Formats: sequence, structure tokens, C-alpha cells
Amino acid sequence: MKNVFLIFLLTLSSYSFYGQTLVRYGSQTISRSEFLLAFRKNNSKVRVTDSAYRNYLNLYIRYKLKVQEAYDERLDTLAELITELQNFKDQIVDQYLYDEGSLNQMTKEAFVRSQYDLRISCIFVAASKDSSPTEIAKAWKKINAAYRELKNHKDFNEVALKYSEDPFAKDNLGDLGYVTVFDLPYSIETVAYQTPLTKFSPVFRTDGGYIILKKTAKRHAKAHIRIAQILLNIPDEAEEIERQKTLFRADSIYLALKKGADFDALSRKYSRNNLSYQLDGVLPESGIAKYEEVFAKASSNLNKDGNLSEYYESFMFHIVNRIARKPVSAVADKKTIDELKENIKSDPRIAVSRQHLLRTILKQTGFRQYIPSEKRLWDYTDSLLKDKKPASDAGITDQSVLFQFQDKKYNVGDWIAYRNSLKYFSSITNGKKNSEILDLFRQTVAFEYYKEHLEKYNPLFAAQVSEFRDGSLLFEIMQRRVWNRASVDSEGLKKYIEVNGKNLGRKPGAEAIVSTAAAMSPRTFDEARKLMITEYENELEIHWIEELKKKYPVTISENVLKTLPK
Repeated sequence: MKNVFLIFLLTLSSYSFYGQTLVRYGSQTISRSEFLLAFRKNNSKVRVTDSAYRNYLNLYIRYKLKVQEAYDERLDTLAELITELQNFKDQIVDQYLYDEGSLNQMTKEAFVRSQYDLRISCIFVAASKDSSPTEIAKAWKKINAAYRELKNHKDFNEVALKYSEDPFAKDNLGDLGYVTVFDLPYSIETVAYQTPLTKFSPVFRTDGGYIILKKTAKRHAKAHIRIAQILLNIPDEAEEIERQKTLFRADSIYLALKKGADFDALSRKYSRNNLSYQLDGVLPESGIAKYEEVFAKASSNLNKDGNLSEYYESFMFHIVNRIARKPVSAVADKKTIDELKENIKSDPRIAVSRQHLLRTILKQTGFRQYIPSEKRLWDYTDSLLKDKKPASDAGITDQSVLFQFQDKKYNVGDWIAYRNSLKYFSSITNGKKNSEILDLFRQTVAFEYYKEHLEKYNPLFAAQVSEFRDGSLLFEIMQRRVWNRASVDSEGLKKYIEVNGKNLGRKPGAEAIVSTAAAMSPRTFDEARKLMITEYENELEIHWIEELKKKYPVTISENVLKTLPK
């Protein structure tokens, strides 16, 4: 009875394993999930039927047989293919240096925020990371004085005028106008969206100083536009006659544009704003809300692409040209989410995702650190950076291990080399403690190690690399077994033409019709060779596939094939 039960378990186990295996070829297998992934990727517009599955499976098996032959011939060890593969990895690796979960969360967050424009006011007191403790204490005292007055129901604009160190506060009383997602640094944007309407935030710290925000209004997001403008400066403290000259020039430019003059050319010629000049007046795509009120109003009144605004005056004369308008999507479809995700990847907020990834890396890679007493490490480091011999009782050498992964170590010598590499990049080290710079080194080596072993830790990266590697091998093996052979085997091609070239006579058609007799005259071998070489390649490939099927016997599980979703 026991033996019967064991046989039953073995049979069940075997059936379960084979149930996941769709194809066996030689000692290799194609799983059901692998085939489905390939099918869906390459047949997105094909109606899913048994016939569609069967046809693609035959193609996929042929592909796998060829690639396996390339591996067996060790073509993957060719220097040129190894270099090509490494170049490909280098091109795509940065796409995977973020934490997928946190990136998806920030993308959902960005979509929700993109649905609304917020009008905010701000009180700012400067206190950068480079500020002295005395300066930071002074800034903290000042921002808290402002906060107390707000708590005592003082008007926000009056408090901003009194305390804010924003150079524009005297004119705007702290009002920053409307903003939307990506308009502000991430930490400030988050506070703005989290603060209740008509309320002000607690004091919070940024790299530049202390801030208090107030959300004064909220509206559904306006469309994003791409515009170009011509800016005509009005000199500070200009006399009225100078202002009138600028006004006359603006009027002349506007009339010229209305008659068809080239906007880009006039922008380059007359704009006196450096950025506007360099970009032919074209501004980055953004919400209308981002601009000052007069500018935003002029832009929003342009109903069609190509419309011009009449010139108007703020602190300059402006002429605005609408290039394109893009409504804010109210649906979180794939296109919208993908665009937001790309915006996040190019935004400083991606650092949040990288920090999540760093924690994952340190856990996945078995990271360990062996940091000596900090004073000993700093003394040793300072000595070498100043080209001095470390103390004899330092207790540290260049070979002392600092960080260790499963199969790689970074020692004190690596740390010293890193510190030396930063000598000419003071912006990285200024204002940072030794421990903070060591943390940067830890991050650097962690991402370096992760990039080197990314195929092991990231299945999506591994799949993309594998697909590229197999594609390169397929090209190489086809070159050797089919294309090169067909191009140099004149004797074999000639025999093929003799057997299969009965229909090679010229046929009437648009290519060259001189007369019926001329159209039916026989082709030369060279002419026939050009036409028949593709057919000959196909013939060579068919015979080669038959040989591969004998070398790697193919078995398809019909039971598993029937389970593929329709």
C-alpha cells in the first residue's frame, strides 16, 4: 500500500511539473508562462485562437532551436558579442535603478495632484545647510515669530511682508499664484497639497531655509500649453520717452507677425531675455497657472494653436504665440501613467525611490559593514589626504575591510581613493560631515555592486538582457549557417536554380515591358541569382531546422497547449 502511495505521489508530481512545461527540446524546456509572455508581446493585434497559438508556437520553437545551437557552439563567448551585450546593459541599466513599488506610489500620487491647481502663499526665511549654528538659530527664531502671529489670526499677507525673505514678497505679499504637480520641489509640493484649503502649514525645513505655506484657493487643473514669446525689456527707471519707443517697437513686431513674419526669427532678433533668445522664445510645456496672472490670462485667451496675443505690458512688453494645448487627462490610463512615470524619473523626487531601492539592495545583497572607531577612521583618512604618514598605532590599514557583499569587499584603500576623487568637487563635500561623506560612499558602492549583478536581482532587467543576448546569437548563427552560405555557395545556388528555376523567365509587368518576346526571354545566372538567393536561403534554413529537430527532439504537451487562455 505504501509503494502504491509513493507511486501516486511521484506521478502527481511529474504531471504537475509537466503541466507547466509546454515544450521540451533536447534537454531544454519552454514553460507555459514563457510562451504566453512571448505570444502576447508579439501578437498584440492578433485574434487569439488555437490556430494563432499553434502558428506562433511553431515559429517560437524554430527560434529556440537556433539560439540553442548558437549556445552549444559557444558563440556567446565571442568578444564582439560580449562587448555588444555590455554596451546594451550600460544603455538600459539606469532605467532599473529605482524601487518599482515607491515609483508606482509616487505616480498614483502625481496623477491625483495633477487634477488640481493650488493657489498658495509663502513665508520664507533663509537658512541653508552651509549656515552657521548661530544663523540657523536666528532664522528659526524669526520663522517662529511669524508663525505665532499667524496663530494669533494676523493676516498672512501682512505677516509675509513683515517676515518673508523672498525678494518678491514686497510686491506679491507672499502670493505665489497657482501651481500644480512638478511646479515645486517635491517636499514643498507635498506640504502644499496636504495643507487644508484656506489654512496654513506648520513651519517646515527645506535645503534653503524655513517655510510656512498657505493654501488660498483650489481649482480643477487647467490645460497645459506650450507657448513662445517675444520679450522687450523696459529699462529700470526708464523715462517715458524710452517706454514709448519700446511700445512702438512691440506694436511694429506684432503687425509684422500678423502679416506672416517668422516668429522664431523675430524672437532671436528682438528678445532681450537670454533664455528666451536661446530657445527662440519657446517655453517648456506647463500649466497656465504657473505664470504670472497677466501672462496666464493672455495665454489662456489664445483659442487655437498659432494664435498671437496682442502685446501687453508687465515689467516688460510681451507678445505670446500659442504652439500647442494639451488638456490634463482625467483618466489614469496607460498613456497618462507612463508619461507621469517618465516625468518622475527626470525629477529630483526620484531620489525618494532610489532611497527605497538602496534599502532593498543592502538587504538583498547581504551587505555588511565593519567601520572602525570613527575617530580612528577620520584621523587615518585626514593623514592620507594631506599626504602624511598615518600614526603607527592607527589600527587601520588600506586593506582593512569597510563594506562587504556576498562576493566582493571594499576596503579602506577604496574609501581613500573615493575621497581623493572628490578633491575637485567641493560642491559635493561642502557642509558635510565625514559620516555623511562615508554614507555617500556606501550608496555609491551599493549601486555599483547592484548594477554589476542586476540580472540576479531584477527579473525584468534579466529578461530584457536575455532577449537581447538571444537576438544577437540568432543573428550570428543565421549569418553563419544561412546567409553567408547562400551568398558564397555559387555551386549550390546554381543547382537550386536548375531544379527550381523553371519560372524564372521574365514576366510582363511594370518593371520592364519592351515586347512580349523580350519579356519572356530567359535570365542570366547573375540575374537569376539575385532573385533566387532569398528562396535558396529559405531552403537552407528548412533543411537546417530539420537537422536541429533531430539534434534537439521536440515534444509539445497538447494538454498544456489546450489550457492557454482564449
